[in-house]
Amino acid sequence: MSNQILKLSENAVQRIKEIMTLNKTKAVGVRIGVKSGGCAGMSYVMEYAEDVKPNEEVIEEKGIKVFIDPKAIMYLLGTEMDYKKDKFSSQFIFKNPNETERCGCGESFKV
Repeated sequence: MSNQILKLSENAVQRIKEIMTLNKTKAVGVRIGVKSGGCAGMSYVMEYAEDVKPNEEVIEEKGIKVFIDPKAIMYLLGTEMDYKKDKFSSQFIFKNPNETERCGCGESFKV
């Protein structure tokens, strides 16, 4: 487990369980990837996964499955995914040791 691409905090696991319970599709988990865009160059993408795609990494933890897009693996190595909720917002947070820069709004990053 120490070489796991993405580590999940307890808050992230609980929130994924909640959104999977509310989901009305045939999703088997959530998929995480990265895409070009945002002021710093790249942003995280998260969506429901209805199947396993070729070459995806699968992280199973405490009853949930997270699928990592193969094109995102090198950008996510060593990242911790957390979930934070405060008075005005709630969001998944990615603590990525590979980031060299993050935009002011926190929506995009550079490696």
